Amino acid sequence: MSKYFIFIIVTVIMNAASQLLMKAGINQVGQAEFSTSRIVNLLLGAALNPLIVLGLIVMTISMGTHLMSLSRFDVSFAFPFLSIAYVIVAAWGYFFLGEDVNLTRVAGIATIILGTVILARS
Repeated sequence: MSKYFIFIIVTVIMNAASQLLMKAGINQVGQAEFSTSRIVNLLLGAALNPLIVLGLIVMTISMGTHLMSLSRFDVSFAFPFLSIAYVIVAAWGYFFLGEDVNLTRVAGIATIILGTVILARS
């Protein structure tokens, strides 16, 4: 395994962290509704929420590490590893946010893990 694989690992972790930060922030701001005033208030609240802003910063940094990955690996190898972020986010959602992870989601997560393992061995 290349020593540059760390770029992929950091990208995956930061990508997952950015999603979780933005979810925590939007939970503070509120839910979207089909109302112009509500959407404007939601967007303004999101733009000013520290967790969402931090999530966007972390996502931007993860794009930088992803670019470093792409400088060392084929895109067909590096990009699919981002799917592991789905696994991290789903596990966090289940264990820390009380979200439902039913059998269908578990099967999907297992498929992602299997596919990533197969890809990593290529």
